[in-house]
Amino acid sequence: LADQLALSVIRQHHRGASGRALEGTDKLQDKLIATLPFKLTNGQNQAISEISGDMKTPKRMLRLLQGDVGSGKTIVALMAMLQAMESGVQAALMVPTEILAKQHHARLSEFLKPLGVEIDLLVGKTRGKNRQETINQLADGTLKLVVGTHALFQDDVKFQDLGLAVID
Repeated sequence: LADQLALSVIRQHHRGASGRALEGTDKLQDKLIATLPFKLTNGQNQAISEISGDMKTPKRMLRLLQGDVGSGKTIVALMAMLQAMESGVQAALMVPTEILAKQHHARLSEFLKPLGVEIDLLVGKTRGKNRQETINQLADGTLKLVVGTHALFQDDVKFQDLGLAVID
């Protein structure tokens, strides 16, 4: 009950906060669906539709997607990130550990390769030339999708136009 009340207070506080509509074009999303080695479930399609609808309104979206391990939360999140990218903004997936960041990066890279979408990884251990190149691409907007840990939100990391942040 306490958790639900706390979430309700947060929702009320942020309800109606101005944001920006991210319409998308459905081109990348449709291409991804066509290349998936599995069919999306009804639950995944429903979640994708609801999230897409929220993103198309000019209100800030705060959404919690719950599901068992292996239920397809990552593919739902990827569809939302593609909608953001189709709208011309950047997307980031932040996870709590470096191991999970590497796993997500590898899995998302497989999905995105047929689409020609670049994705990069930024974790605490990313150093030197690789780190600087990733930071530069985020700042100038050439990198539209990044997966990482808390390293994404350090002082030297600047996004040109971060439109969607997904936290796992």
